[in-house]
Order: sequence, then C-alpha cells, then structure tokens
Amino acid sequence: MRNISLIIKQFSRSVLLVAGIAVWGFSANAQTAPAAAPAAPAAAAAATGTGDAAKGEALFKAKCTSCHKIESRMTGPALGPTITSETDDKWLTKWIQNNQALISSGDKKANDILKEYNGASMTVFADLSDGDVANILAYVRTEWKTMQAAPKGATGGTGATAADNGPSDLVIFGLIAVIIIAFIIILVLNKVIGSLERLLLGKQGLLPEEEEAKAGGAELFKKLIKNKKLVFFFLLCATIAGASWQWTTLWNTNVHTGYQPVQPIKYSHQLHAGVMKIDCQYCHGGAYKSKNATIPSLNVCMNCHKVVKTESPEIHKIYDALGYDPATAKYDSTKAKPIQWIRVHNLPDLAYFNHSQHVKVGKIKCQTCHGPIETMQEVRQYSPLTMKWCIQCHKRTEVDFSKDGHKGNAYYDNMIQVHDRLKRGEKVTAAALGGIECGKCHY
Repeated sequence: MRNISLIIKQFSRSVLLVAGIAVWGFSANAQTAPAAAPAAPAAAAAATGTGDAAKGEALFKAKCTSCHKIESRMTGPALGPTITSETDDKWLTKWIQNNQALISSGDKKANDILKEYNGASMTVFADLSDGDVANILAYVRTEWKTMQAAPKGATGGTGATAADNGPSDLVIFGLIAVIIIAFIIILVLNKVIGSLERLLLGKQGLLPEEEEAKAGGAELFKKLIKNKKLVFFFLLCATIAGASWQWTTLWNTNVHTGYQPVQPIKYSHQLHAGVMKIDCQYCHGGAYKSKNATIPSLNVCMNCHKVVKTESPEIHKIYDALGYDPATAKYDSTKAKPIQWIRVHNLPDLAYFNHSQHVKVGKIKCQTCHGPIETMQEVRQYSPLTMKWCIQCHKRTEVDFSKDGHKGNAYYDNMIQVHDRLKRGEKVTAAALGGIECGKCHY
C-alpha cells in the first residue's frame, strides 16, 4: 500500500511539472511572437520622387525637430499632413529656405501662416540647397505614409500581432482547468490511501508514533499549567511585550514615516531630479526665499512639456487642468481647473519651519530632510519630522561663522557684528538682533 502511495505521489509531481512547463511555453510564445512589424520606413523612400529620404532624415533631425513633429503639432504645425497635402514643392522650397522674403513679397499663403501663428516667425535656412529641401520633403512624406499605414493601436508595431499569433484564451483556460482537476484528484487519492493505511495498521495493532503521542498531550498541558514558575515567566514576558507595544504605538502616533499617497499625476522625481539632473529649486523656487517650498505652478511644467512628451496621457492631464489645446497651442481659461495634489509632508500647526532659513542660511541640502528624493519614482515621507529628530539635527549641525563659510550671508554677518559690539562694551538692543522684523511678531 505504501508503494502505491509513493508511485502516485511521484506521478502527481510529474504531471504538475509537465503542466507548468506547458503553461510557460504557451505564455512565452504569446509574448515573443510579434517582432517584425516596424520594419519599413526607409524602404519606401524611392517612391517619393527625386528626394533621398535617408539623407532627408539626418537633415530633418538636425534642422527641424526643435520646432516640428511629423505626426503632431509642436511650436510649428504637424509636418506630415501639412507637407503631404501641399503639392507645390517649389513654394515649399522657397518657404523653408527664406520664409521672411516670401512674406515680404506679399505671398498670400505665407502671410496666412504668419497670421495663424500670431506673427511667430520661422527660422531662415538659407544654407539648405534645393536638393536638401527635396530630401527633407521626401523623408517627411515617406515617414507620414508609414505612420498612416501602421495600425492605430500598435505601439512600435508589436501590439497588433501578439493577439493573432499567440494561443487563444480558450486553450489557456482549458489547460488551467485540467491542471486544477488533476490536482484535486491527486489530493483525494492521497486522502483515500492515507485512510486505508491507517485502517490496516489499526487492525494489526500498529499505530504510528505521532498518534500515540496525541494521547499524552492533554496530560502534558496540565503539568505545564501547574508549574507556577513557568506560568509566572510567561505572564512576565506577555506584560513586557504588551507594554513595549503600547509605548511604541503611542510614540509613533501621528508620525507618518513612509507615507506615500497616490498623486493625481504620476510625476517621477527619479526621472526629473535623478536622470535629468533638474535642480530642486527650478520647480520648488520658494525653498530658497520663503517659508514654504511651494508647489510649482503648471506653467513651470509647460516650459518643457509644451513640446516634450506631448503624447503622454499624464501630460494631457496638465493640458486639461490649464485648458490648453495642443492642436491649436491656445489656452481656454473657462476650461481650466486646479490639480488636487495630495500633501505628503505635514507639520502640526504649533510648529514653525522656514525653508529659506535652512536652505539659504544653513545651506542644508534637500536630501537631509526629504531623503534620496532623486531616486523616488513616487514621493514618500522619508524622515519622521518629530521634535526629537529636529533637535538631534540641530545638536550635530555645526555653524560656520567664518566669512568664507557664509560669505555674503547677512544673518551671520549681523551676528558677528553684534558680538564685536559686545566686546567693545557697547549696548545691543533688540532691534540689532532683528527685533523690528515683521516676522518676529506677525506669524
């Protein structure tokens, strides 16, 4: 009987192993099937006339990408549909090489474009020959045709073919159902075999050791209860553990270390402050000059994202909040609405903290309080921000009174002057210590 049990157990392991390998193979096939969709931008270049699309690509990236995209509007119009719909290549050549001369000549089409873009002029490219312009036009038209031919839902040409080449959902779910049923059958068989084994051993008077031990469990428990020293030891440990838990809980009340709310826009400090090396005060300008670090206005975001990552759904949340239409590059204040950011760091009302005192005067880095913010995909509270934590920092942070250490710092310069006056025996009033500053009385 034991041999039968071992055979079934080994068989069940083999079944599960084979089933797992089959599921892995199906999933790997579904994920790796698409690979060859995005392959034809340069192959169609010959169909666009005299221009060389390959040469035009290099010129386009060097001359045009700062203001134009092929598929969407940036500072200038989307070049794909614009150039494809314009059949007069001679006029396009004149416009690209010297649009100012074309406007001055009174050309109606040129002046209409100037009016549409509120008088914003395009860069003059007098260094481009007619052949260079023809190459750029060929590249734009070829690339636009490729974009139009690609499936609309595909990203990089890999999304559309995966569903066609992979196994159907019915096959996958059917295989999973077979595995579950087989597993249930194996469990039932193991239970039956175990019961039969116990029945046979019971008839022969040979019970397993573990069942013999069960008979003495109650007696052992009674003996432990009667042992007063052991009971006292357990009660003492429970009291100490409970008191420690209560003390820790009370001590950490309203301490939100690790708090990481989900923000309405997925802004990554890791990307902006870490990878892009953008200075913290480019966005949080108030940290250098005021009590609050301030939440940056959306106009700060638009300094870059009017032209960068315009296709991102997260950037479109900024557009919606500002009432900005990227197609026309115009704002509609009636559609504007504030973004409901969720505050992460929050001090109690009784605590006064001034960012400029620490950042400008004390020259404290942002990471001292906020942790490695340049590595955070989503911001969390790094430090406890308790009174104890602040006092410990104040105790270990040295103040550099030397002129080189705080050169041009009016606060420390004033303190040194006050000490010099005291040494000379002069009187020092409250005004000399900043007593007539507004913030001393008006919180």
